[in-house]
Amino acid sequence: MESNFEQNIQERAVLVGLNADCFRKEQTATDETLEELEALLETAGGFCTGKVLQNRHTPDSHSFIGEGKAIEVKMLVEATASTMVVFDNELSPGNIRALEEIIGVTVLDRSALILDIFAQRAKTKEGRLQVELAQYQYLLPRLSGMGKSLSRQGGGIGTRGPGETKLESDRRHIRERIARLQHELEQVRQVRSVQRERRMKNSVPVVAIVGYTNAGKSTLLNQLTGAGIPANNRLFDTLDTTSRQLTVSDNLDVVLTDTVGFIAKLPHHLVDAFRATLEELEYADLLLHVIDSADENREEHIEVVDRLISQLAKPGTKVLRCYNKADLVEKTDIPIGEDVVAVSAANGAGMPELLQAIERTLGHSRHHVIVTLPYSMGGMVETLHSGAQVLNVEYTAEGIVVDTIVDPILYGKIREYITKEC
Repeated sequence: MESNFEQNIQERAVLVGLNADCFRKEQTATDETLEELEALLETAGGFCTGKVLQNRHTPDSHSFIGEGKAIEVKMLVEATASTMVVFDNELSPGNIRALEEIIGVTVLDRSALILDIFAQRAKTKEGRLQVELAQYQYLLPRLSGMGKSLSRQGGGIGTRGPGETKLESDRRHIRERIARLQHELEQVRQVRSVQRERRMKNSVPVVAIVGYTNAGKSTLLNQLTGAGIPANNRLFDTLDTTSRQLTVSDNLDVVLTDTVGFIAKLPHHLVDAFRATLEELEYADLLLHVIDSADENREEHIEVVDRLISQLAKPGTKVLRCYNKADLVEKTDIPIGEDVVAVSAANGAGMPELLQAIERTLGHSRHHVIVTLPYSMGGMVETLHSGAQVLNVEYTAEGIVVDTIVDPILYGKIREYITKEC
């Protein structure tokens, strides 16, 4: 389906958020989260005509913000000739139906808007499968409450995806489609698993780039590896994972993997759907947390990423904080620490220091050695092939000469046969 940019049609939307005393921090709306919602709307191709932030002790069970406030929103919609209302909170099917009846235009919530952006951005087969799965998982419990949103197909925000005829079919059909998508994504996971086992066999560490959306992850990957990924100043510009080999030093090669950007209130069904991509975090040897140094909400966004890392990465995974866009702030604005490095991915500043930090974090326990093994220890060659990085093997009169990079355990086993430390 064509995007709004291609049609030259721009949705005009009023943004609404509820700040309720009973909400957890990640559930509530604030001036800052409404600003982010506006950036999301612009990314989807829309234009913000006004913002409304409602404070209540608890959400209204029927209209979420209360009928009086909903009527105020309706008046703002009419005064600004808006075509939709987007909520910063997650709405129930009943809330959507009630609000559309009162306001008279399409009502979306934050999750639906993010799904729409993902539908625009996904390019690979895997990315499209993950987005479609997330859309069905979002829509299935909402079928009875979609109201106008369900009937308006034809190119606006919130209309990309499975389509009207599929959504009007019974739930059993949709559950079957979800099962098929999950099966296809499981096959993707199996392919990734084989690739991962091959990397582990070759003893190549994996460095996963993580960070808040638009922090500069793709720009950093391009700067380090020349990957040539389009890096634009917009949210969720990268959905499809890119992996590249990176030579950190003579002793250390790594696989550098880009990941989808994190965001506050990232819908759980999106995290579930993108598990095939995000599971790279679970197997990473090092997480490179890219931070936008000039971000006004930097600390809050660091907290969001740290929370998602704790959910997705294996416990104890090392994290290196990479403060990007360091040229835009004072040096004193960036923390100092062994696990902190300041860079500017756009102009290449700080790249040598970043590579040194990666090697220090990953490579300090790896040894590049040349060993001469007696032929009676021929089995150790296979052990090195399976558990280390073997660069060269020669069979000589003195024995089997192996040029290899090993971890501390293997280093201890072959120490007496080492003829040279590189």
